[in-house]
Amino acid sequence: AEPEVVEETIFVDAIPGGLADIYDAVVPGVVYLQVYATEGSGSGSGFVYDMDGHIVTNYHVVQGAELIEVHFASGLKVYGEVIATDTDSDLAVVKVDVPEEELYPLTMGSSTDLRVGDGVIAIGNPYGLVGTITYGIVSAKGRTMESLRLADSGSYFSAGDIIQTDASINPGNSGGPLLNLQGEVVGVNRAIQTSGTSFTGDPINTGIGFAVSVDIVNRVVPVLLEEGTYEYPYIGVSAWESLSLLQQDLLEIDNNTGAYITNVVDGSPADEAGLIGGQNQVVDYDGQSVNLPVGGDLIIKIDDVDVDVFGDLLSYIMINKSPGDEVLLTVIRNDEILEIPLTLGSRSSVR
Repeated sequence: AEPEVVEETIFVDAIPGGLADIYDAVVPGVVYLQVYATEGSGSGSGFVYDMDGHIVTNYHVVQGAELIEVHFASGLKVYGEVIATDTDSDLAVVKVDVPEEELYPLTMGSSTDLRVGDGVIAIGNPYGLVGTITYGIVSAKGRTMESLRLADSGSYFSAGDIIQTDASINPGNSGGPLLNLQGEVVGVNRAIQTSGTSFTGDPINTGIGFAVSVDIVNRVVPVLLEEGTYEYPYIGVSAWESLSLLQQDLLEIDNNTGAYITNVVDGSPADEAGLIGGQNQVVDYDGQSVNLPVGGDLIIKIDDVDVDVFGDLLSYIMINKSPGDEVLLTVIRNDEILEIPLTLGSRSSVR
């Protein structure tokens, strides 16, 4: 029999409707933000959230703004007002007063349903190039990074449930939507990993971008609109993202997954629950002295969810829990498995 001839196709052309149709449907709801502040002017992106004229963007885009211009794809330009901010997840809401026919709210999707390898697109205004679309994949889920919320101790809280993508994101993309191939918002583009700067001093894209997950947006923004602020749950630990084999060996821990607690904040929910952080000790390694936090608890599960890395723990409480909720932590302590109930606190109460 004659072998079947399979025509070679480009993956993006196989997408129903194509990327061009997604772009045409979405771009009317993406806006360009020109921001004027005492320190100078800047720009970023945002998108229409609802028919009440609310625009979602990043907090760092509008931070310190004295005047904000909102430019629509139609050519309309109006002034906007920041009405709510969230430094923990780097989100902000800007309000505009425009005719209803100018408002094209984007459809909010679910980042829980995203899989690593799924195609995604970013639409925004890199370097002021309005209406730019880029295409890539979900490179990873559940990443963590520093939030913009500073504790009185001088350290920053962690932001969780971050999506990593290789869709090209550059200065000016911040605050714009990351979309799945159905045109639904799955994230808000926030930052890039950079290895240097260009001749103009701008950070260079390395193919590693980060977006706030839409599950965080869906949980936080409605509360911001109703109450003006959002209270994040708080445990009160510092932990390694994961353990290397060498760290396992030196700490004499058999389990190869989990979040290893390196510090417990005094008076925190973790402290009250009896969690233990590692104490720095000098450990011998191949004739060399190594300083390691010895004796800390290893969190391997929260409620019925496995904790392979610290990001799993942070994502779970950020998208599912509120201050005052009780969770059940499963930890390994001195080769013994313990179940420890913990009542979550609020980040706003940390001093």
